[in-house]
Amino acid sequence: MKAPYTCSTSPSYSIQMRLEIDNVIGKFAQIATAISIAGGNLGAVDIVRAERGKIIRDVTVDARDAEHEKEIAASIRAVGGVRVLKTMDRTFSSHEGGKIEIRSKMQIRDRSDLSQVYTPGVARVCMDIFHHPEHVYRYTIKKNTVAIITDGTAVLGLGDIGPDAAMPVMEGKAMIFKEFADIDAFPIALRTKDPDEIVETVKNIATPFGGMNLEDISAPRCFDIEMRLRKALAMPVIHDDQHGTAVVALSALINVGRLLRKDIRKFRVAMVGAGAAGTAIAKILLAYGIRDITVCDSQGTVYAGRRTHMNPHLSALAKITNPRRIKGTISDAMAGANVFIGVSAPNVITAKDIKGMAKDPIVFALANPDPEISPDVALPLVKIMATGRSDFPNQINNMLAYPGIFRGLLDVHAKGVNEEVKLAAANAIAHMVKTEELHEDYIVPSPFEKRVVHAVAHAVSEAARKTGLAER
Repeated sequence: MKAPYTCSTSPSYSIQMRLEIDNVIGKFAQIATAISIAGGNLGAVDIVRAERGKIIRDVTVDARDAEHEKEIAASIRAVGGVRVLKTMDRTFSSHEGGKIEIRSKMQIRDRSDLSQVYTPGVARVCMDIFHHPEHVYRYTIKKNTVAIITDGTAVLGLGDIGPDAAMPVMEGKAMIFKEFADIDAFPIALRTKDPDEIVETVKNIATPFGGMNLEDISAPRCFDIEMRLRKALAMPVIHDDQHGTAVVALSALINVGRLLRKDIRKFRVAMVGAGAAGTAIAKILLAYGIRDITVCDSQGTVYAGRRTHMNPHLSALAKITNPRRIKGTISDAMAGANVFIGVSAPNVITAKDIKGMAKDPIVFALANPDPEISPDVALPLVKIMATGRSDFPNQINNMLAYPGIFRGLLDVHAKGVNEEVKLAAANAIAHMVKTEELHEDYIVPSPFEKRVVHAVAHAVSEAARKTGLAER
């Protein structure tokens, strides 16, 4: 039996309030009741200090959204004998001063240390690299460093918000690289949208890095930028919005097949979203052997010969998808399909669309933060549902893919990335869930299961070796 979906509170909307409370029996119970009535989720409660007749407590509460945070605070203020001294949004506080820093791996305690890590001793290492360029991987950070490159044109579900506003996302990604794969990653937000300038800039700063993670660059520019950088640089260049999403989506679908004991290669797949993620998902499904895929954009189905709202990217996609040559809307594409995958926008499909699918429909509504259809509406109609959100089961989260993929590629000094690497990563992620553990609400492992990174890294390293990408 599948668990019900509800509109729930989230740690991303978490407030900490410092309260001055009359030190009388039952007063805190009144506060807890006020939080409950307002719909908040009470978390940590800490005593700061006790004063004469008063007690100062820090109370943490999760809310649904920013407006709900205000409602909870107002509910607490209405309790007699309670004064709110300070309210702090914990999400904003966690970003104060940035979320990452650079640390030295060794101390400089005296002149002896200084002469080794800097002048004059460092000159010997410089000349060694000059005579043996491959030693840059041995004696510098290059072997374990990834650049996170963005121009801020396609950030989360926020769109083109620019490089400054994109920085918190890039810092968060750097944290995940370090925490889960022990990779030193650094955010580089470029103040240009010009593909030529982006390509030249990345080429010119590539020396300290062993890999390039392109992030939140809008389509169709991202396809050209990634392709040109892959040709220009002898290192892995991965646009994670494309390939991370695609790898995890395929891993989830592999596990759907394992759970239902069906060959997913025979599934009919309807997709909405022909941008970065949608195109990559379609291509990796094709590489896996799924042939019946129809992709839709805002104008309807993409098909060979469509004359309006086309570009070279869509024309190329049309040549490899939609074998039935379906012309029409997403509803037409979904009719009789086994699987729906959405990477587009909120509320673009309906309950009627799902009812028109094949028996036991599978729905991956991955738009973030609001999916293509509300889980509350879809769940009673589907066999299996996945979203891009962390507060619902079956989250299709890029975190499951990119730390392990880059870890595996860096470990073998890979000079690039290919489809075999991505397929190996998808299979590794899928098989982290044992057959006996598979369930409609558990088709992908938790992103906090750190064994996933090691499994993916191992599979990726092996695929890189077998396909000639490895230089180590």
